Amino acid sequence: MNTSKKSLTAIDLFSGCGGLTVGLQSAGFDVKAAVEIDNKAQETYKLNHPNIKLYEHDIRNIDPNDLMSELGIKKGELTLLAGCPPCQGFSRLRTRNKATSVYDPRNELISEFLRFAEALLPKTIMMENVPALANDEIFKHVCETLSALGYTHTVNVLDAADYDVPQRRKRLILLASRVHTPKHAIKSEHKVSVREALSNVGSPSKTKDKVHAVPERRTAHVKHLISLIPKNGGSRSDLPENMILACHKKSNGFKDVYGRMSWDNVAPTITSGCINPSKGRFLHPSYNRTITLREAALLQGFPIDYKFDVSHGKESIALMIGNALPPPFIAAHAKALTEGIAEKDRV
Repeated sequence: MNTSKKSLTAIDLFSGCGGLTVGLQSAGFDVKAAVEIDNKAQETYKLNHPNIKLYEHDIRNIDPNDLMSELGIKKGELTLLAGCPPCQGFSRLRTRNKATSVYDPRNELISEFLRFAEALLPKTIMMENVPALANDEIFKHVCETLSALGYTHTVNVLDAADYDVPQRRKRLILLASRVHTPKHAIKSEHKVSVREALSNVGSPSKTKDKVHAVPERRTAHVKHLISLIPKNGGSRSDLPENMILACHKKSNGFKDVYGRMSWDNVAPTITSGCINPSKGRFLHPSYNRTITLREAALLQGFPIDYKFDVSHGKESIALMIGNALPPPFIAAHAKALTEGIAEKDRV
């Protein structure tokens, strides 16, 4: 098989605002198409990837055979089918009572990913998701079906911080191939710190970047509380007793709430709540504010010029960023797949 850059083709299912596509392109893939149902995510994807065919539909209403016909792809030709089916029912916060999952109709979208895999029969497959999915019967069925289709697969829960992403983010990643034995990427020797990730970002008040300049609105009391959190890694436990919020006194959990990031460490997991100090350790290491949307995108691994339409609103953009797949994490494992194929070809 010829693994030149021109021959590396991919399709991005459940593309969101485009993090997976960015990672695949960084690994040398020509992304032929993407599928996304959310309107604002669709618009953001098109802003950044205008030349990629975007199917703006519910994936359940798309016939993969029609897609192959429209793209001029035959069964078995595609190099990589990649995606992250929404699986909110398996998220850590929703399964705190030790249940593997809670019912959520979005969990069934894993079956849609498998439906496309069966129809397209790509050479390789990459699926990323929450760690709890590993123990669920739905995922076990996916793995069994892939084996029956002739795929060799490997599954692991990995930390994106080990793959040049400046944040802690534990994710399950499945790699499968019917042309070689897949292996996950080797961990990077160096972790990218918050300082490195934000080194080229200036003050929001002086920037021409509208995404970086979106303001935050806080009460005077919250602003004062934030100002008392020690710089560079401080937390709410450092506050004087009279400043600790009543709800925090009642709860011994969620220690990162109203915490600051540390300059020389990786950031915590960037979630949709990354613009709210009550949602986690999302305060800037030095300034008395949360990180901006641009800073959140950089900590997620997006390039500094990635476009977001500020008219979508701060919460909607934060949701897109928090739900995105970190491009460097995707790039590392996509490269591992192509390198494995190339090595197999040389034998």
